[in-house]
Amino acid sequence: MNSRRVVIVGAGFGGLQAAQSLADSGADVLLIDRNNYHTFVPLLYQVATGQLEPEYIAYPIRTILRRFSFLRNKSKVQFLMAEVEQIDFSGQTVETDSCVITYDFLVLATGSQTQFLGVPGALEYAFSMRTLEEAIAIRNQIYSCFEGAIQESDSSRRQQLLTFSIVGGGATGVEVAGAFVEMLRGHLRRDYPTLWQQVRLILVQSGDRLLADLPKKLGTYTYKRLHQLGVEVYLLSKVTRVTFESLHLQNDEIIPTATVIWTAGLEANYPTTSEEVSSANKGKLLVHPTLQLLEQPNIYAIGDLAYTEQHGKPLTGVAPEALQQGVAVARNIQRQFRGKSPEPFSYFNKGRLAIIGCYSGVGKIGAFAFTGCLAWLMWLGVHLVYLPGYRSRLLVLLTWLHTYLLRDRSVRLILFMKER
Repeated sequence: MNSRRVVIVGAGFGGLQAAQSLADSGADVLLIDRNNYHTFVPLLYQVATGQLEPEYIAYPIRTILRRFSFLRNKSKVQFLMAEVEQIDFSGQTVETDSCVITYDFLVLATGSQTQFLGVPGALEYAFSMRTLEEAIAIRNQIYSCFEGAIQESDSSRRQQLLTFSIVGGGATGVEVAGAFVEMLRGHLRRDYPTLWQQVRLILVQSGDRLLADLPKKLGTYTYKRLHQLGVEVYLLSKVTRVTFESLHLQNDEIIPTATVIWTAGLEANYPTTSEEVSSANKGKLLVHPTLQLLEQPNIYAIGDLAYTEQHGKPLTGVAPEALQQGVAVARNIQRQFRGKSPEPFSYFNKGRLAIIGCYSGVGKIGAFAFTGCLAWLMWLGVHLVYLPGYRSRLLVLLTWLHTYLLRDRSVRLILFMKER
């Protein structure tokens, strides 16, 4: 009897977890991704702000799968580096840029992409931060602005180069703002002694508070802490336009700036399908409580791609949710192997943490909310544990010690990739 084939599209948190959980199921598992590495997305902002080398948060997928094989002698997980172009539901095939693959079960875990909310100029001129390439581009921009400013004789143009705007007051926006303050108080102050006091750091949020997914008092603490650190926080401010040299707000204010970092929203990122799929807010796919696509019992969607609710509220799409969904999907597929019905997914919330920087953070575990250095340390510890690979953990730990003890950053290179 031929074994079943399970195809997993996307090697993010959910996709890798599903592959790991299916490694000893007896099925032929094929994991597909456009890259040959897994990116630890929560630390992308530290690449963008020169704290970590890109390779510290990227881990080769084949190395991860080889580890599965070592731990499970009967593992049948294979990897294909390819771009998925179309999925044919009726034919049960996945068409890539190199071949066509058949499947018995399909797991869609392609994650999300930046949502520019239809703001004119945002796509063209704002920097997004979802990939290593985008994080490196932000790092290049930051250091290029300082190098340009030190040579600029026109004071208004120099101020424009030294004004850095962040759009979005969620966890990523707050992290970038805090990390930038750490840069400014550390090596930028030493490397550019005539410029650092001229820097403006602006955080724009359309809502009335920061960190809307956490309790209000934590958002208030974050606002006050960023204000203490010198960040200009604009609440209830919607962006209406982005240009090469400015950020336009709804109240007709125009902020001259050469750098706009966009963290304001995400939308589901999924390949073209032969049949229309039902979607919800931000393009997320509608799924049953079992995480199966509507009317497609052999196709699952997880992570940022799936619209799921618990207790009447949508899940937020953070990494722990994707990890638990990967386990649940693998369990349900194996139940279907045995002729049993899939079970509904239930998310166990272990808590939420957010880092502000400069030894401060916020967190909520159960009914307990806390702030300050404890939250900061817990955030560092949790992310260190979840990093794949002992080498990456060691390198990140050593880099953090170097950064926070010496107020220095090891990555200050401007690397522009030439097209061939």
